[in-house]
Amino acid sequence: MLGQAAAQVLLDNWTGASTVPSTSLYPHQWSWDSAFVAIGLRHLSPQRARRELETLLGAQWADGRIPHIVFNPAVSHGAYFPSPDFWRSSTVGRAAGAPAALETSGIVQPPVHALAALMVHRSDPGTSRRERFLERVRPGLVAWHEYLTGRRDFGGHGLAAVLHPWETGMDNSPCWDEPLSRVEPAPAGSFRRADLSFGDASDRPTDLDYGRYVSLATQYRDHGYRDTGTEHSFVVEDPGFNALLIMSEYALADIAEELGQDAEPHRSRARRLTTALMRRLWDEDAGLFLCRDVRTGTALPDKSVTGLLPLMLPELPERTARALVRTMTGPHFGLGATTRLVPSYDLRGRAFDASRYWRGPAWFNINWLLERGLRQHGMSDQADAVRQAVLDAAGASDFAEYVDPRTGKACGTTNFSWTAAVVLDLLLPGPPDLTAGRAAAGRSGEEQRAGDRAAGRRAHDRTVAADPAADA
Repeated sequence: MLGQAAAQVLLDNWTGASTVPSTSLYPHQWSWDSAFVAIGLRHLSPQRARRELETLLGAQWADGRIPHIVFNPAVSHGAYFPSPDFWRSSTVGRAAGAPAALETSGIVQPPVHALAALMVHRSDPGTSRRERFLERVRPGLVAWHEYLTGRRDFGGHGLAAVLHPWETGMDNSPCWDEPLSRVEPAPAGSFRRADLSFGDASDRPTDLDYGRYVSLATQYRDHGYRDTGTEHSFVVEDPGFNALLIMSEYALADIAEELGQDAEPHRSRARRLTTALMRRLWDEDAGLFLCRDVRTGTALPDKSVTGLLPLMLPELPERTARALVRTMTGPHFGLGATTRLVPSYDLRGRAFDASRYWRGPAWFNINWLLERGLRQHGMSDQADAVRQAVLDAAGASDFAEYVDPRTGKACGTTNFSWTAAVVLDLLLPGPPDLTAGRAAAGRSGEEQRAGDRAAGRRAHDRTVAADPAADA
């Protein structure tokens, strides 16, 4: 029943080429949302999952960036702000290689895409190979990672930096309050917030925060979306963003192996990024990774769930992994004691708010990532508890965008795509896919091919059962 309801959310939110996060609040294609959506869609229609990712990559800029929004021209500008006429990507972004025939935003979101592509391939490997899916998407994914590890390595410290809170995916986290305090907000009358037409104001960012977001985006646009120079007011190294980059780099290694190419450059980059992450952002006293303000060189003291996401990493020191779990289950995040899902921010923090966007609520995609991280480090009991909590809370909240971490009360919008997607993935686990082929190590080639054939049959059966017209 829960799986059928989750499938219906994804079917209802499908536009014909991609999936909107929400038909009301978010009526376009979002970058990291589509990666999670593809991970869920692979259980219903691998073909749709492949198309989801290829539609997104079709909007990639020539400099390698994957924009955080791809706008649907059939949707009115008034349905969402900032709209295409704010970003002006096809004109202002021309020097950075923005597509001429599509309108997008000019900023990015966390790089989950290579991991999603690998998981989608492994759900139906036979068809994926026949359609040369990985061969088609790999160049764009490589360019995306080169953009992040090159142009976005501000100061040469070895990590990718973000230039706007929206790029972290955790838009309204209290971690950003300090660097945002340097930003003069856009005047209140200079923009109209479409989000307040569909969501409770108490669940959304304040007008002051939104004014600063608009101001930062305006600065970036007015400098031609350049990543060089000293004009950036907000430059932050975010541990969650970089952990997802590392995971996707491992996925690129597996993709390279699948295509008969050298995987070692990707694994070497993943190890270098992990070393830089430990050196730059690990805080022993805090028991988690902290964000760093690159402009001032200082660590940002707020404890956020972004600092727990490196638990996913396969080569994270076990001592560090154990410390992260202690922090996750301790008083600051309360997992297993006062919360069943990991909150987005410190329960004891100065700015904790159980319902306001990224300032305390629990998010389903983040808990899905942490569930995988717990399994990665052999903590299956805790992972099982998180899995069950995700399923229970998603079903009880009508697939809410996010929930109160203590009560499970729905916040934001409902029938949210990535919530439905991760539910499907937890209900219908596919073949092993987390870390650079480790799960397949020691298997013979024939065993691997037999597993691939079985995965393809399962994928076909799920597609027909869920939506007979899915591959039409």
